[in-house]
Formats: sequence, C-alpha cells, structure tokens
Amino acid sequence: MPAKKTAKKIFVLDTSVILYDHNAIMNFDEHNVVIPIPVLEELDEFKKGHDSKNYEAREFIRFIDKKTGSKSLTEWISMNGPKRGKFKVVMDTENPTMDAVKIYSGNKMDHKILNVALRVQSDEAESNVILVSKDINLRLKAKALNLAAEDYQTGKVAALEHLYTGKETVTAIPQKVIDKLYQEHYVPVEDLSAKSLEKIKFTPNKFYIFKSSRSSGLGCYNPILDRIDHVEKRGYYGVKPRNAEQTFALHAILNPEIKLVSLTGVAGTGKTLLALAGSLEQRRNFRQIYLARPIVPLSNKDIGFLPGDAEQKINPYMQPLWDNLKFIKNQFSEHDKSYKQIDEMVEQEKIVITPLAYIRGRSLSNIIFIVDEAQNLTPHEVKTIITRAGENSKFIFTGDVRQIDSPYLDEESNGLSYLVDKLKGNPLYAHITLEKGERSELANLANNLL
Repeated sequence: MPAKKTAKKIFVLDTSVILYDHNAIMNFDEHNVVIPIPVLEELDEFKKGHDSKNYEAREFIRFIDKKTGSKSLTEWISMNGPKRGKFKVVMDTENPTMDAVKIYSGNKMDHKILNVALRVQSDEAESNVILVSKDINLRLKAKALNLAAEDYQTGKVAALEHLYTGKETVTAIPQKVIDKLYQEHYVPVEDLSAKSLEKIKFTPNKFYIFKSSRSSGLGCYNPILDRIDHVEKRGYYGVKPRNAEQTFALHAILNPEIKLVSLTGVAGTGKTLLALAGSLEQRRNFRQIYLARPIVPLSNKDIGFLPGDAEQKINPYMQPLWDNLKFIKNQFSEHDKSYKQIDEMVEQEKIVITPLAYIRGRSLSNIIFIVDEAQNLTPHEVKTIITRAGENSKFIFTGDVRQIDSPYLDEESNGLSYLVDKLKGNPLYAHITLEKGERSELANLANNLL
C-alpha cells in the first residue's frame, strides 16, 4: 500500500518574524511562504532608522527585490536551492467567509494579515496553512478563527530549565583533593579519582563546587592547562562576593583568557554590580569601560515621545547603570582615592554609559563592554554587538531571561539565552547563573513569593 502523501504547508509570515530575522523566509525548507501585502506596508514604516529592526526591514526588502527581478510578486517565485519552496505576496486583504477586521472591530494591520491568512486557507484547501508570528496575541487571535498559528522557531533554544548554568556541585570528593586545591591553588585532572571523574563532565571554564565529607572548595576547569584552578573568594573595588555564584562571576570577569562572559539571574543577584566592579578592577588593562543597555520604551512608544533633547530622553533608561556606579563609589569615603578616581574616569570618558544604538557600526578595541538587560536583544543583535569586538576587548552580557520587556521575545528566543546555549563550552567564553538574591530580605521576599 503506497504511503499517504503528506499535505504541503504554506506559511504566512507576520511582520514581527521579519523584524526578528530578515532571513526567515529561507528557513521553511521545501514549504511555500506567503507575504501579506500589509506586511510590506509595515516594513516600509520600519525601513528608516538605526535600530536592529530597521536593518532587518531594509535587508528583507532588498532580498525580495533581488529574488523577484522582473517577475510578478503575486505569482509563486522559486527561492532556488535544494529543498527550497516558493514565495509570493498576497494582495487581497478581504475574506468573504470570515472577516477578521469586522470580528475584531478594528482596521488594524494585524487583522488584515489575519484576513490574508484566512483567504490563503480558503484558496489552498489541500494545503496546511499556518500563520507564523512572534506576536503571542496575534497567534491567539488566529487560533480563535480556527487558523493554525505558530511561533517562529529559528533562534529558539531548549526549554529554560535545561539552559546551561555554568556550574555544577560534585560530592564525595576525596579530602586530599580539596586540601591540594587550597594549598597549591590548582589540581591536575588526573589527580581526581576515577570514581570522581565519572561524575564530572569537564566543560571549558565551567565552575565546580567540590564537597568532601568535611569541607568544600570552589574550582574552575582550565581548558588550556587541563586542570581545576582554585576560585578564591575575593572582593574587587569595594564589592565582595556573598555566595559561590558571585565568586564564580568575578573570577570569570577577571580572567584575561576569557573574552566573553554572560551573567543571568533574577533582580537583586548582583549581575550588573559584579560586572562593573570587576571591570573597574581591570581599568588599567583597557582604554575604556563601556556600559550600555537596549532602550525598550514603555507601551512600545519611541523615545521621541519623551520631552527634552536626546540626552534628556535617554537618561531615564540609563539611570540603573548610574545607580550601580554610585553604589560602588559609595563603598569609599569622599576623600578616598578610589572615590575620586571614579569621578575622574567619568569626566575623562574612561567610563561611558550609553544606549546600545549609539555603538552601531563602531569597532570596539581595547575596551571592556558591559551590555545590561541583554535579554531584550534578539540573537541577531547579540551577534552584531560581539562582531564589533576589536583587539584586547572583553564583553560582558547581563540580564534576567525571565524578565522580557519586548513583546516579540520570550525566555527561549531572546539573544541572551541564545548566547548561553550556542557558546557554552567555548574556551573564550564563561557563563554563570546567579540564583541567590543579595539586594535585601525584602527584595528576596518579592522574588520568591510575589
């Protein structure tokens, strides 16, 4: 009996997918792709500007223009290459059998896109029609109309509970191994017993909490020398680690062999503070310290809605970074050399606090670059930032992957999760998940119970 032929799929793309990844149209294998005309209209609004979404819009428009040539956009056009489907633009935004514009009482672009998908579903009855969107609410509206809808999966990582944490606790370690770790500050891998080695999966720059029946020790696997280096609990620039994870974080930041560090954790775990303190400790090794964060305005309104000049518009978004710098400064008295040193570094622009949009297109050499709130970046934005790295540069990404401010990102598709998942195990990279809140008892209560 011949095998049943699988129905061909037609994917209808929403604007949010293209703004997330301009190459999205090429990631549906042999299946066909429909671009609703309202999507092209929305991309026209996004094509001007310097943000990542503006770049994605321009690149997609250029791609479509190159692929079509003199052909009509309303006819199926081959994307060429093995196992590639076709694409076309659908102009008709009205659906006679079910009108999303009337059902949802609004002539919004989203509703017109739904109508295009419904029209394709009606015209292509033998195919499985699926709306693809990063907008959760649009997907819910589609499903309410009995239209299949999915998130765009490319760039998504495994479930958050399986994301690499950068640390591991190993028990039943011989006491002599822990003693040697403290005495000689490292332990060759071969010194660990065969029984211990069976339990440990050594990963470059991964951190370990070794426990014996009597004591414990902190270590990090050094891939260059194939040994466990002792991780000492030391404070830097007035900031002292309060738990093992914070100790690990400072070790990674201070290690000159590690060029890229990521720190994740909920509010109050000290991510940004540790990154800044560790960077200040190394100030003599770099020309500048850059602190940057993406601007995600409230209600998705551009910062142009705010009063004032450019600096006044941006300052509210940068204030948390200034707060961390002020906290470190206040660890010293006003007459202390370190207190005055921080003020001088700001005045001489040795410390620069800026929005991420301001560094686009630059080559960043001889600097430490701290990217705060990195969970609000797309994977492409994270890649763009790291590719700015010049000679003698170190990048530190911090953020809480459970606290996403962008409506088109989630725990598994944001740039910070993507970075951790893709680079784990690379000798140039280290990651640590901070779990214990150290801001205050009240902050911990809110994180745990509210």
